[in-house]
Amino acid sequence: MSELHTFLFEGLPVRGLLVRLTDAWQALLARRIGAQADPPELRALLGELSAAGVLMQANLRFDGDLVLQLHGDGPVKLAVVEVQPELSFRATAKQVGAVRPGSGLEALLNVNGQGRCAITLDPRGRRPGQQPYQGVVPLHGDRREPLQQLAQVLEHYMLQSEQLDTRLVLAADDRVAAGLLIQRLPVEGAGNLAGRRNEDDIGLSEAYNRISTLAATLTREELLALAPERLLHRLFWEETLRLFEPRTPRFACRCSRDRVQGMLVSLGRGEVDGVIAELGQVEVGCDFCGQQYRFDAVDVGEMFTPGRDQPPAPQAVQ
Repeated sequence: MSELHTFLFEGLPVRGLLVRLTDAWQALLARRIGAQADPPELRALLGELSAAGVLMQANLRFDGDLVLQLHGDGPVKLAVVEVQPELSFRATAKQVGAVRPGSGLEALLNVNGQGRCAITLDPRGRRPGQQPYQGVVPLHGDRREPLQQLAQVLEHYMLQSEQLDTRLVLAADDRVAAGLLIQRLPVEGAGNLAGRRNEDDIGLSEAYNRISTLAATLTREELLALAPERLLHRLFWEETLRLFEPRTPRFACRCSRDRVQGMLVSLGRGEVDGVIAELGQVEVGCDFCGQQYRFDAVDVGEMFTPGRDQPPAPQAVQ
């Protein structure tokens, strides 16, 4: 079963999260259109993105949708994961060119240096006029050098947006998508004092650096194969951890016939009738789960009946 574990290091302002997506990840691959034809490099990227999205949603404790997107200028144009507060998630990707074997992040999404990572936080119960928050960072570091791994991009984002030191390790194959996040927490009152760094602050920095270095020793094979308890013991056996009750991420798509109908209504009667005249029906497939929705001429007539209550048009992921 897929699990998300949260833990604290006793006496230190450092927290960690460990996620293993097993049945949830396999359910996503089974429902995804074209998953069997996806190159393994793209499936691995989508798995890492899914694990990262779950980690970030759980870490932020945000009451709303978290959408993590990669926009590319290589053979992969888009990869996106959407995670709900209860840790249900869905993900998809759009490939527009051939992927060479062994391609990493740069070759997939950042061939000409125009790749971007966007994180959108869309609160539930938004007030009128309230807009979702979105942060965007390029797929390169401060020195304009391309970042080679998704984990590096997200570490850079966390440091830029929240000024929080973060260590992230991600891995995925066709069975498991997993990730480990270690983050230094802010400490009230720590910092400069009369131009000198507080000794306690120095000690806390050293403690975080030690834990971060230990996390960096985790190999891809260990992250994918080891049970959470064994993995944490392997890394932090000298530390005292406070473990919290694990949570259960799951794959869940929010598409529905009503939401698709709302999208068609937003297109207008003329355009929908044009498709009916040409093809005899309107067929819409969900990119996230592969579900197909079909509407014939009778369905369309009812859809545009004057005075009929229409479902709201869905919000598009930009």
